[in-house]
Amino acid sequence: MFEEIKKLLGFGVMRLPLDKDNKVNLEDFQKMVDYFMCNGFNYFDTAHVYLNGQSEIAIRECLSKRYKREDFVLANKLSSSCFSKEEDIIPFFNKQLECCGVDYFDIYLMHAQQRNNYEQYQNANTYEIAKQLKSEGKIKHIGISFHDTADFLDKILTEHPEIEVVQLQFNYLDMEDPKIQSRLCYETAIKHGKHIIVMEPVKGGSLVKLPKKADEILRNLNNGSNASFAIRFAASFNRVIMVLSGMSNMEQLVENVSFMKDFKEIDNIERAALEHVANAINKVPTIACTSCRYCVDGCPKNIPIPDIFYDYNLSVVGKGDMGGCSYVIDTYHKGEVRECIKCGKCEKVCPQHLKIRDLLEKVSKLYDD
Repeated sequence: MFEEIKKLLGFGVMRLPLDKDNKVNLEDFQKMVDYFMCNGFNYFDTAHVYLNGQSEIAIRECLSKRYKREDFVLANKLSSSCFSKEEDIIPFFNKQLECCGVDYFDIYLMHAQQRNNYEQYQNANTYEIAKQLKSEGKIKHIGISFHDTADFLDKILTEHPEIEVVQLQFNYLDMEDPKIQSRLCYETAIKHGKHIIVMEPVKGGSLVKLPKKADEILRNLNNGSNASFAIRFAASFNRVIMVLSGMSNMEQLVENVSFMKDFKEIDNIERAALEHVANAINKVPTIACTSCRYCVDGCPKNIPIPDIFYDYNLSVVGKGDMGGCSYVIDTYHKGEVRECIKCGKCEKVCPQHLKIRDLLEKVSKLYDD
């Protein structure tokens, strides 16, 4: 199973290069696709909700139209915001095929499964429909992406043995995090005999831009970038078949390809260093936002929450002036933190289960006051 996958690095088509109008720069993405494919990689991961539908279109224009279908592996997702009842699903699925320019998906995931939305998927018979689509050859493998605790993952996998692959947030910082439970979720998936795809191996970039003390630990190893250590860590677990990276420019792509083309597992010295790095990071009170931007679309005040949290983190790790200036830019002609009406829509969709309303108050005290 999954023989189609050639190498461990997957292209997460979620954070693509954008032009000044926030449209995907198809010329740049096409160059990235070509570089990725020419170096022997072939796995792409998209969703209709990524980049307001632009992600799927970019796949069609830069990948599907230009390469034979059997030469690449494509994963897509059914997101809870894209259906309300059973009758919505098949038309939506067909629209996804059309948008991506393909006639089947290699992997189709029930997106962001957690306590808050699982009943919606159950009531709409999504798993039964996925099995039907698989029998018709429109899906090769059924999976889920998951954002909850291990006990709830165990419940889903027990109730739906048809699930073949689980996509988990998995990185060295979240291994023992009580909300994310990377290690426990990994072990639960193994218990059920599932293959594992890793998302957020660098936690939305936060494991690239490290606090000073944490960064010094990895610099002392002197044999790789911060991103390389994080991605190689995730790829070194034996049931992981794919590690996704949301690469947004050619520089990131070239770097990731450089150390994943001839992949070497993390060694014991590096593993011990990453434990020290995690401890150092946890001592700095940053906000654990991965910039997925799920919170932005439904915000009635147009508050750029991930950007604001990034600015706050810059200030916390000792780059205060840079964070403050960035905050002014990010909120110019957009919603400011103090305009939040505390509706809670953002918290319902946050994969990190952040108390966003409380955190926005914290940010407001730093900047707006």
